[in-house]
Amino acid sequence: MKKVINNPENVVNEMVEGFIAAFGNDYKKVQDTNGVIIKNKPKRVAVVTGGGSGHEPLFIGMVGEGLADGAAIGNVFAAPTPNTVLEVTKELDSGQGVLYVYGNYSGDVLNFDMAAELAELEDITTKTVLVNDDVASATKENAFDRRGIAGDIFAIKIAGAAANDNLTLEEVARITQKAADHTRSIGVALSPSSIPSTGKYTFEIADDEIELGMGIHGEPGVKRTKLQTADELTANMLDYIFDDIELQENDEVCVLVNGLGSTTLMELFIVNRKVAKILSEKGISIYDTDVNSYCTTLEMAGVSITLMKLDDELKKYYNKPANSPYYFKKGRG
Repeated sequence: MKKVINNPENVVNEMVEGFIAAFGNDYKKVQDTNGVIIKNKPKRVAVVTGGGSGHEPLFIGMVGEGLADGAAIGNVFAAPTPNTVLEVTKELDSGQGVLYVYGNYSGDVLNFDMAAELAELEDITTKTVLVNDDVASATKENAFDRRGIAGDIFAIKIAGAAANDNLTLEEVARITQKAADHTRSIGVALSPSSIPSTGKYTFEIADDEIELGMGIHGEPGVKRTKLQTADELTANMLDYIFDDIELQENDEVCVLVNGLGSTTLMELFIVNRKVAKILSEKGISIYDTDVNSYCTTLEMAGVSITLMKLDDELKKYYNKPANSPYYFKKGRG
């Protein structure tokens, strides 16, 4: 496989250096770590996200106005170290506390929890919202064990808006938890990703096969089938979400059709066309739609679909403006 890299061991450091070289007017690197924060954060609750590299623009690209204030970056498909999370936390805390928002993976949970304990020793209060939106990764009864995928985008968007309203840490955490609880996703993989340090693919799949429900690190899905048409695939994916979250006629949702790395925007729009048609047939209103590649897994081909069910409170914060180099929402409402 061919990649535009130097030493495979330096891909994360050099990625962060390149980000700061591009956007250093508004962002800075936390000294001696792979942490990135915004400059001149207002004195309020801070929102910190993070996770392994290889999912760009998540997490680094979700740092911005009305979004996360900082991101702790780990190696490829590996959690950020507790020290990285702690240093980002210390840089951003202004006395009102810090909310951690990230996907539910054991390594991330372990290291963020360790950082929270270390932060407590520094008299910094933290709270955590785990995003576990992937309906394919555990049963509804065991939803707490589900991993996170593109639902991070909605959770971080809501968290950043709530923090910007100068709410308390408890309130920012409560509203962000509601966003996570109202969000469901499912993905499908058509081809594997690869890890730069090994030069190997993360799994094998035949050219005429797809795996429904596969995770962003190549975790097993729920079904491996022959390649389907975009309409068939979209309908099958939405069925998993509809079976998991109660959606009724006249409910409102936000839609995210997310590419996993090498899927073209043309394909994503074709999927979104069918999503819109199915939701319309069910009488479910689409409040807003985003079609982009936010939560990727290196060059994996595939797509995920995410729905966030809105209520008045979530809509209020979703309507707030947000801006980063890789995510933009104009304020509305």
